[in-house]
Amino acid sequence: MDITTTINTDNLPRHLAIIMDGNGRWAKQQGMLRAFGHENGVKSVRVTVEACAKLGIGYLTLYAFSTENWNRPKLEVDALMSILMNSLKKEIPTMQKNNIRLNAIGNTALLPDRARKQLLDVIEQTKTNTGMTLTLALSYGSREEIIAAIKQISEKVKNNQLNVADISESLVTSHLYTHDLPDADLVIRTSGEHRISNFLLWQAAYAELYFTDVLWPDFREKDLHDAIINYQKRERRFGKTSEQIK
Repeated sequence: MDITTTINTDNLPRHLAIIMDGNGRWAKQQGMLRAFGHENGVKSVRVTVEACAKLGIGYLTLYAFSTENWNRPKLEVDALMSILMNSLKKEIPTMQKNNIRLNAIGNTALLPDRARKQLLDVIEQTKTNTGMTLTLALSYGSREEIIAAIKQISEKVKNNQLNVADISESLVTSHLYTHDLPDADLVIRTSGEHRISNFLLWQAAYAELYFTDVLWPDFREKDLHDAIINYQKRERRFGKTSEQIK
């Protein structure tokens, strides 16, 4: 039986975001270096991206590298950047086949030149695709994102381009990295940790959170479906009562 038959395709999260955690612990269990876990996590990315595209999810955001990750050992950071470059190049055919448009959020100016060039090249090659938008959060931190938005808005007020009274939720949203993405509906975190680690703090204000003990390199299509089925059993009230929703 096709597992998708248990999923209500009329009630999918429009925007699914995933904190891909557990690569290092997975590698340690194998007696290997952390980079080995990151390399094997690439397969989970491919499986998840294709599964989301097949289901018809419109937006998928993957937390690939945080602003805090720059503080990790140089050897690990270099390995992550190398994996990023190689993966981007290899996955172009998969993205084209599945009509996926690549997007990126974060302070990508901090990426090494070669990695940034490869990222921009794939974004350019897939920009006309009209299916799912795959967003990589790279050198991303939500607090930094919000501070950057505050600075932009403050400059506009200072230069009389905006009145303070004009500042609203929609205005702040329009100044975030994610200005062209809808708010997150479902945030998945793997590896058993129960926190969101500076990820989409504004955009996930009303997202459903799903935590699984599965380490990211072991995450497969069934695990994705389990998360979505769990999401579909929840009542999303957005501050209203159950009676109002019904």
